Amino acid sequence: MSFGENLQTIRKQNHLSQEGLAEMLGVSRQAVSKWELGEGYPEVDKLLILSKKLNVSLDSLLVGESANGGSTEGGTTEGKPSDAIRITSPNEGVIIRASKVMRSQQFKGKKNSPKYALYASDGTDQVMRETPNTFLAWYRNLEDVTREITEIQAAMDGGIASYTLKYSVKCKQNLFRTIED
Repeated sequence: MSFGENLQTIRKQNHLSQEGLAEMLGVSRQAVSKWELGEGYPEVDKLLILSKKLNVSLDSLLVGESANGGSTEGGTTEGKPSDAIRITSPNEGVIIRASKVMRSQQFKGKKNSPKYALYASDGTDQVMRETPNTFLAWYRNLEDVTREITEIQAAMDGGIASYTLKYSVKCKQNLFRTIED
């Protein structure tokens, strides 16, 4: 694939419009359009920003190949461990690029209350503070949350670019309680 095709594919995989990508890079939407049509290339500093912000290697961005020679078509580098993964939580409407996931301690609650929560972190350390965590989902039991964490880790180890939560439960807030929907 050409640079323009690679850029368009990677941009769409990251759920970015041409305007959103242009804003991220400090260029016009028309510049992004020209790049995707193969009518030009960004400056080197813009390529570096693209690589970092979209979490892709320059090799895969420019020629569609990873550094080890494997194709990155589809946005994954299968078999190459990843430091981060895009996690989608459909029940909570959350999408996060995470390098770490963790479960809560067991919550005590009524019969229909979830017992565990799953959190994710992008791994960035803030000065003298803990890594910020983002709530992802509720789980009925320890088995389900453990299975989810295991599958996320396997996806990261396999170089998968994204993962959608499978075992979480849809919940609703009822005054001071969270119960299954």
